[in-house]
Amino acid sequence: MAFVLVVDDDPGIVRLVRSYLEQAGFRVASAFDGATARRLIRQERPDLVILDLMLPDEDGFDIARSLRSDPATATLPIIMLTARIDDTDRIVGLELGADDYIVKPFNPREVVARVKAVLRRVSGGTVRNRLEQGSLVLDLDGHQAWLGGNELELTPTEFALLSLFMRYPGHAFTRAELLEQGLGYAATGLERTIDSHIKNLRKKLEYDPAAPVIETVYGIGYRLRTV
Repeated sequence: MAFVLVVDDDPGIVRLVRSYLEQAGFRVASAFDGATARRLIRQERPDLVILDLMLPDEDGFDIARSLRSDPATATLPIIMLTARIDDTDRIVGLELGADDYIVKPFNPREVVARVKAVLRRVSGGTVRNRLEQGSLVLDLDGHQAWLGGNELELTPTEFALLSLFMRYPGHAFTRAELLEQGLGYAATGLERTIDSHIKNLRKKLEYDPAAPVIETVYGIGYRLRTV
């Protein structure tokens, strides 16, 4: 699962981009100024940075320039994000070594697509969509799952439910939400079928029945226990 850092001083944009990236299976961190971005890049080592050019404490061009001049971050993929529409800014950004350039306003799905394209390009096409939660790993492209290094034999329904849980760890889903968002259909009277799928999924996930990976939230439904 690739790790993306989103740097923008607009909380609304950060939330939007972060939400779409997480739904696509990426791990995401955020920063609202250059100082925080530099610290996170140094400490967390993201796989890609989405960098706004107009930050409150420094220009995004300066951050990109310093990243490219540092051997530790010289090859870090950068997608520049800005409201500037001047071609000169875009050319300067690309000359500084940006891998792509997105102008606001934008479609968040396009941002996800460009992130995937840049990561494929810099990795020679080997990047796969993965979700991880502790020792639990899902390969969304290969439709495979592992727990503690052991491959799990999941049905398509179990895989779909588990991928939804892992995109939103700790979130409590109702049975109706699991039907609609996890399985792609909504039908009254079928909510209890989710219980059977969860029961089977738990058998494949639990090391200790007293501490289930999928927890029951009484009066609501189910959630993935964060580890």
